[in-house]
Amino acid sequence: MSISKMPALVSKRFSKSIKNKMLKRYFLKFDKGLNTLGVFLSSLCIIALVALILLEIVLRTFFDTSTMFADEYSGYFYLASVFLSLGFAFREKAHIRINILTSRLKNVKLKQALDIYAGVVTFFVILFILYRVILMCMDSYEFEILSEGVSATPIYMTQIPMIVGLFIFVIAILAFIIKGGHHDS
Repeated sequence: MSISKMPALVSKRFSKSIKNKMLKRYFLKFDKGLNTLGVFLSSLCIIALVALILLEIVLRTFFDTSTMFADEYSGYFYLASVFLSLGFAFREKAHIRINILTSRLKNVKLKQALDIYAGVVTFFVILFILYRVILMCMDSYEFEILSEGVSATPIYMTQIPMIVGLFIFVIAILAFIIKGGHHDS
């Protein structure tokens, strides 16, 4: 290779490197924003759950009546809250982590490689779960399945937060892999 072509080759590689870094930075910002949105929606679900329970308490105590659906919807709000916060919990390292292997390793590169491997396996497992939940939700919609409670709520509506939460979780796992994992200290 001639010396005159070197600057163009270096420039091309440098440009590609810059684009990859920018893409990585934008994806990680997207992940952070998505997780923030998920935890915000999760918080709203908790607030709705508490408000619904308080309403039920007030109605039963002072008016001797009931909403008749508070227990059912409390479960839906709780389920939505858990799923919508999965990605944020993963990002903030709040999930239970079994580090029996990584705690014994001295080599930082090996710990990082093990983390990335675990991240890739987790990514595919959660992606499969997301796929199955989407199919379940589509079946619930197609067959017009209703809850057995008094409210007769279409079940697919209660499954949508599961899909959104698992999608946010998949993005968080992908961001973890892109960042190169993290090892236990």
